[in-house]
Amino acid sequence: MGGGPQAPDLSHRRNEVSSTSRIFNRNLHGIVDMGSNGIRFSITDLSSSTARILPTLYSYRLGISLYEAQYDDDGNQIPIPEDVQMSVIGAFLRFEIFCSDFGVPFENIRIIATEATRKALNGEEFVGRVAKETGLNVEILSQAGEGQTGAWGIASSASDVDGLVMDLGGGSTQITWMITTDGHMETSPKGAFSFPYGAAALTQRLQLIEKKAKSPEEAEAAKEALRKEMKDNFHRAYYGLEVPDELVKKAEREGGFTLFLSGGGFRGWGYILLYMAQKHKRAYPLSIINGFVARRKDFTDVRRLKKAAREADRIFRVSDRRRAQVPAVAFLVSVLAEVIPHGIKEANFCQGGVREGILFKDLPPEIRTQAPIEVATAPYARPLAPKLANLFYDSLPKQKPSRNAILALEEIEDGWAEIPSFESKKHIPDSLSIHILHGFANMIYVHADMSKELSSAAALYTTSSGVLADTHGTSHRNRAIMALLLDARYKGDLPPRDYNYREAMRRLLTPAEIWWINYLGAVALVLGRIYPAGGEDDLEGFDSDDEGEGVDPVAKTNGLHRPHHKKPHLKLQACFAEDLGKDGRKPGIRLTFRLRMRESNKDDPMKVKESLEEYIKKIKKVGKKKNWVKTNRYHKEKLTAADDDWSSTDDEVEEQGQEDDDNDLGWGMKVKVEVKVEYPSAKDSGRATAV
Repeated sequence: MGGGPQAPDLSHRRNEVSSTSRIFNRNLHGIVDMGSNGIRFSITDLSSSTARILPTLYSYRLGISLYEAQYDDDGNQIPIPEDVQMSVIGAFLRFEIFCSDFGVPFENIRIIATEATRKALNGEEFVGRVAKETGLNVEILSQAGEGQTGAWGIASSASDVDGLVMDLGGGSTQITWMITTDGHMETSPKGAFSFPYGAAALTQRLQLIEKKAKSPEEAEAAKEALRKEMKDNFHRAYYGLEVPDELVKKAEREGGFTLFLSGGGFRGWGYILLYMAQKHKRAYPLSIINGFVARRKDFTDVRRLKKAAREADRIFRVSDRRRAQVPAVAFLVSVLAEVIPHGIKEANFCQGGVREGILFKDLPPEIRTQAPIEVATAPYARPLAPKLANLFYDSLPKQKPSRNAILALEEIEDGWAEIPSFESKKHIPDSLSIHILHGFANMIYVHADMSKELSSAAALYTTSSGVLADTHGTSHRNRAIMALLLDARYKGDLPPRDYNYREAMRRLLTPAEIWWINYLGAVALVLGRIYPAGGEDDLEGFDSDDEGEGVDPVAKTNGLHRPHHKKPHLKLQACFAEDLGKDGRKPGIRLTFRLRMRESNKDDPMKVKESLEEYIKKIKKVGKKKNWVKTNRYHKEKLTAADDDWSSTDDEVEEQGQEDDDNDLGWGMKVKVEVKVEYPSAKDSGRATAV
């Protein structure tokens, strides 16, 4: 239904779209991105609760290249042909019907045009014809406007952007810089520089060089002239953009600029990189382009990528047309690698483009600044989620390491030559942010109703093919963190088929991140057993002996008056300590579960303390050296957790006086977990006696 030469005559229905009795949703928006290499249609829900992640209800791409349609075999520009115009208008009319089906108000449908329409010989005539046939006005972005809109699209694709930003479309490429802070975007006062080096345009120029050259030497000389032209233009653009000193110094310090890339040309390049990363035994775990990061040496390895595009039978998400444009993209990438001052550190690939930019820039700053992982998980939260997030936060020690310890820790990548000091281990990774903790708390019951053979595996795939897979704006690292947290929440009990996938996810993270994830997952496992429902009742305090309280309302309705016991009030406290172990000299974490119950329940009829002491063994086992995260200092690519079976009887072994096996090069620390029960005095509820 997306394309075709026939444009149905629906002019008699145009007014009906807005006057029908159908219920329309003002939060729904239909966007058409009429690009140079293809035309993209989407319907997005901008309801305030989820607007940050731009939820897409419908999307479709029409494979009509308006750029290629405007050039004959000799490279001469011609007007947009009649049959192409009819196909495009037909697709627009069908999209109007689809928007009506979804309940999109007619006034919320927009057509955005870029380079190919802007430079078409009959562009004005074509735009007027679209308006006449469909009732929709075409908004043609200027060069600067296209760059700005693309920048907003990139801003929607990540929580934090600080680097050079580029959009590679079919007809042109734009470059600027960007820094996003608290929902606000700062970019060059000069806007964006735009050049006619789009994937389709550059492909055409290179093909014409080969076609017109009388010898290989003449062709090579023409390519070198084109390369010089491009280098001069990008060099001029870089200095014209007035890149802030903070970005320049960051590039000098880190060995190059971070690139944030959007547009079909760059995304095709990214998918080839993903294809290559997934072909070997240690396959990259995710196939989602947004949030994928490539190191400089991989991003700029143009010979290897061209070879893959030429020889592979099939590359996921790379069409034959896109594959034919790979040599042109490779030409552009090689120029960028040479011309960008201070070099390229890494390339971040972004899904957001014109469609996302048009919507994202009009959102209020307070929505733009929201964390995508929190927004995406909120619909799955139970009433207890905020309390659980606070408990997760309280389970993390708050002491900070010294500055020297942090600097030493920053030098550690996948391995180390010396054993990390305990002082350096006090730095809890910044990636385990309050947003991650809230998202985790929102999700910990999603797979709780599944059997043991399913829960951990289903949780592990949540961010790659499960309910969070289409979350817009989150990084691959955050996807890995959330997936591993949810996996650990169910003890990480996986069949062999899924074990390698988990190891691949872990390779995206540091040893410290993996260990803290295992720790938080074990805490969540215990809290899930204390609060199996996560409902409103769990938000209440400790039980009461007052008349009328503590009575089952259903039983009371049925003529019964049977009191029921309530859970005690729970608090967590955590700190780093250096007096743990049998000899009182081991460093690690002391985690305390504090239960507050009334004096009348001093005999603990529900055996809460006894049950909890059994549960907390799961947390203690994370601190066993056999469960520390191991790394091979001689082979940095090896990064695995040792033994994930936390169901063994290590506590019984320790009680018999036996110690753990040495794993001094692993990352972890001892965990001591205590349960303390307090009974507030009847006269003074502020006082408590501890047992």
